[in-house]
Amino acid sequence: MDLYTNFIQTDRQEQLYQRANRLADKIRDRRKQADHEASLPVSNVADLRKERYLSLTLPKEYGGEDLSLYEFLLVQEVLAQGDGATALSVGWHLGVMKELSEEKLWDTKKFEFLAKEVGEKQTLVNRCATEPATGSPTRGGMPETTAAEKDGYLIVNGKKTFSTMALVLDYYIVTAYVKEKDAVGSILIPKDIKGLRVEKTWDTLGMRGTGSDDLILENVQVPKENLVELNDKPKRPGPKGWLLHIPACYLGIAIAARNDVIEFAKNFQPNSLNTPISEVEHVRNKIGEIDLKLIHARNFMYSVAEKWDAYPEKRSQLMQELGAVKLVATNSANEIVDLVMRIVGGRGLSKNMPFEQYYRDVRAGLHNPPMDDMVLSLLAKNALS
Repeated sequence: MDLYTNFIQTDRQEQLYQRANRLADKIRDRRKQADHEASLPVSNVADLRKERYLSLTLPKEYGGEDLSLYEFLLVQEVLAQGDGATALSVGWHLGVMKELSEEKLWDTKKFEFLAKEVGEKQTLVNRCATEPATGSPTRGGMPETTAAEKDGYLIVNGKKTFSTMALVLDYYIVTAYVKEKDAVGSILIPKDIKGLRVEKTWDTLGMRGTGSDDLILENVQVPKENLVELNDKPKRPGPKGWLLHIPACYLGIAIAARNDVIEFAKNFQPNSLNTPISEVEHVRNKIGEIDLKLIHARNFMYSVAEKWDAYPEKRSQLMQELGAVKLVATNSANEIVDLVMRIVGGRGLSKNMPFEQYYRDVRAGLHNPPMDDMVLSLLAKNALS
């Protein structure tokens, strides 16, 4: 079954698919390296820049290609088949730029500066919001990182965890409590600045190649103009379609595992059988179950993305669907890779085969936002209200 036949609808999407597929082939060869070193390979970043992948979600006037949400998910799902960690990492960058351009969170001058950096130089940027004491920012904790005004500058001090791509980022968008404003703000900080350093702490079970190390800020001095966002009043978070890059990534990993296990099943014939294991009924049933789960999760994801693109005036009504897509996709991806491991058997745990990394990487999706409990709570609240 060609998993993409039903999802590529236009010539432009076909071209985007081919572009992402070229990159997937290249980064696949470095997947083990990324996993071993627990960092995003600089060669992967160079390949992304060469293909001008980092500006895909920017408006065309800044050198981007103004990807719709549907197209964004399409390329990310393909890229994740090469390396899930690289796809998830660059997905944050692309998502941030999509959010900034669509939601007009910064004033025009500040956004144009960063947009031109990305469009012209393929600059890499990400938000750094998570902290040891606060956990996920989606839970609403107040940042302990602080910014204080002094002589026309902001002096930033603090520590950020889960700082994806920390070692290779060009700019960090750091959340901090701004003392003089008594509010939480976001500060744009360039990489080559005194007092900023990356502490190599990322040593996890899965998604090791994201290099989500700690970012340390010690008396980092930036102009006051680098305060790009200020939330002086708590506001209820709205739906963020770009976060569907997360389920797209984990479904991409599941597709890679599915494709590899089919090849394995067609070619593996133990001496106890007269045929490859692809002819064994319980193996065929598991492969059928894998494709059923993929059809279900992917059709759900892409249908919600189509809704988001087609009816922008109704996006505020999609909060439940967006959360449900993430829950269904990441849980389905885990179930799919578990089925893959049952087909391969004990040899699938070997580092000489790709399956054990799929198994580890896909589990990280359960811990990306929004969490399952928050999604289920929202669904229940809306059902009972």
